[in-house]
Amino acid sequence: MTRFGYTLFTEQSGPRDLVRHASAAERAGFDFEVASDHYFPWLSAQGHAPYVWSVLGAVAQVTERVDLATFVTCPILRYHPAVVAQKAATMQLLAQGRFLLGLGAGENLNEHVVGVGWPSVDVRHAMLEEAVHIIRELHTGELVTWEGDHFRVDSARVWDLPADGVPLGIAVSGDRSVERFAPLSDHLIATEPDAGLVASWTEARGGRGPGGSTRAIGQIPICWDPDAERARQRAHQQFRWFAGGWRVNADLPSTRGFAGATQFVRPEDVAATIPCGPDLDAIVESVRPFWEAGYTDVALVQVGDERVDQFLEEVAPELLSRLRAAAG
Repeated sequence: MTRFGYTLFTEQSGPRDLVRHASAAERAGFDFEVASDHYFPWLSAQGHAPYVWSVLGAVAQVTERVDLATFVTCPILRYHPAVVAQKAATMQLLAQGRFLLGLGAGENLNEHVVGVGWPSVDVRHAMLEEAVHIIRELHTGELVTWEGDHFRVDSARVWDLPADGVPLGIAVSGDRSVERFAPLSDHLIATEPDAGLVASWTEARGGRGPGGSTRAIGQIPICWDPDAERARQRAHQQFRWFAGGWRVNADLPSTRGFAGATQFVRPEDVAATIPCGPDLDAIVESVRPFWEAGYTDVALVQVGDERVDQFLEEVAPELLSRLRAAAG
């Protein structure tokens, strides 16, 4: 059965609002909640970027049922993997087993802030692979010393560990990243409804594909509003960066870079890729490619902070009912 989640949109809402949205999303019936781990919004118009680990710690205390996840954390520059291991273990204890650590190779937008330069994609992937091994080692509870190509760990131990550990999801985008990271991850994370990606991931794991305790987690933006034109304008203002694609977006260094890269993207271009307006059936059809591609979990991103409360309270329960009926 496909599970449907809600994205705590940390780029468009402040920390207290995000915690309130998380509680409302659980009441609305969502199965899980994810949040990005960013230092910057993509566009200045979004206006927010709180520290997601503090937000999720608070969310764990105002929710009881929904699973929680970072979507995703980059453990290679802004954070040392030993620190990520500690944060994830603490978060799992606060969430009482509901937390999944989503990992990825990051974006220049967020990682440049520590001033050490932005590595090429092959180096980033090598760093991520090494970081995953360090996190796994530290989650054993043993004393860890590590001397690798990219990281050193000196006599580190995570003292507060959940009994059942912390499951890891890794974001992948192509055959090379699938081959490298599928054997290291518990779950697949991706942003495109690509059946070939799911099949490659399954093959790389020796036939152990999504289903049961193994998830394939996707994400899709929507812009619900009673007024379709207003929704299109808001989606263009807040989410036109989406048109650039991951390979471009990962290397852009600033909100100015995203603004420049998307200056010729029109509202109608955004509306062609993001369902905008009150039509719930159109939203269902936009999500359909994910479960048809083999994804077990799909997180919705409601674009526009000003409509989040109304969406969660008045619209989400009916939308979830339609999604579950369509997914079967």
